[in-house]
Amino acid sequence: MPFIVPSVKQSLILAAMALALVGCSPLAPLNFVISDKHYTLLADQAYGDNQRQKLDVYFPKENIQSAPVVVFYYGGSWRGGERGNYAFVGEALAAHGMIAVVVDYRVYPEVTYPAFLQDSASAVAWVEKERQQWQDQPQPLFVMGHSAGAYNAAMLALDDRWLAEQNLSRDILSGWIGLSGPYDFIPIVNPQVKPVFHHPDTPEDSQPLFHASASSPPALLLAATPDKLVDPKRNTLQLADKLRDDGVSVETDTFESLNHYTILLAMARPFQGWEPIIQQIQAFTFDHAGTTVPSD
Repeated sequence: MPFIVPSVKQSLILAAMALALVGCSPLAPLNFVISDKHYTLLADQAYGDNQRQKLDVYFPKENIQSAPVVVFYYGGSWRGGERGNYAFVGEALAAHGMIAVVVDYRVYPEVTYPAFLQDSASAVAWVEKERQQWQDQPQPLFVMGHSAGAYNAAMLALDDRWLAEQNLSRDILSGWIGLSGPYDFIPIVNPQVKPVFHHPDTPEDSQPLFHASASSPPALLLAATPDKLVDPKRNTLQLADKLRDDGVSVETDTFESLNHYTILLAMARPFQGWEPIIQQIQAFTFDHAGTTVPSD
C-alpha cells in the first residue's frame, strides 16, 4: 500500500483527535500553525478577582487608530474553555485590521446562569475603560461569540441588564456577531446544559429571542446548515427574522459545507479558504464603524 502524505487539514484533524484522546484541547494544534507577525499580544489582563476573569488583547501591527474592537467569547456549553486555545481567533481578527479581545469567564459547576453573563459584561467594562489608552479616538465596539459564547454576546447586545450592572448602556455597542449561537432553547434537552440554566425552572427571560427589539444593535448571524447541536432554523434564522421585523439591520449567512465546529475553525489561517467567515466579520465591523476595510 503506498504511503500517502496527509494535507495540512488532514494533519491538523489527526493531531486534534490524538490530543482529544489524551485530554488536551482539540484546538491546541492551531496555535502551532498561526504566526504572530500580524499582532502584538497584551496577555493575562484581569478584569476581576477570579482566576477565570482574565482576557488577552490582540492588536493589529498596523492602523491601530482606526481598528474596530471585537470582544470574543468562546463556546463549550458554559462548562469549560480556555482563551489560550483561541489564539487563532485573535490572530485572524488582528490580521484583518481589528483589535481582538479573547475572554475567559466563569463556568459550571463553579457558577450557573447568569454569572457568566455578568463576567461577559465585566470584560466589556474593562475594555471600555482601557481602550481609551489604545486609541486617540476610541473606535466602534462589537461583541462576538461562537456557540455558548454567541449566546453571551447576544445577551449583552439584546438584554439591557448585564451592561447596566456595569453602569454602561448597550448603546456603546455598534453591533454583535454570532456564530452558531443558541438563542431559543427552552425547553432544554441537552443534559449538560440543564443544570447550568436551573432546569426545569429556566427563566423565560434567559433567552436572547425574548429580548429582541427595535432598539437592538445591528447583527451578523452566521450558521452551518448541517449543525446537529444548535438548530440554525430555530436559533439563527428565527432570531434574524424577529430582529428584521423590528426594523433592526441584520446580515445572515448559512453554510452547507460547515458544521457547528468548523464554522469557527474556518476563521483559522489554514482553513480560511473553506468559507469567507473572517471576511464577512471584517466587512461587517468596518461597515458599521463607517471606515474602509484595510487592504492586505
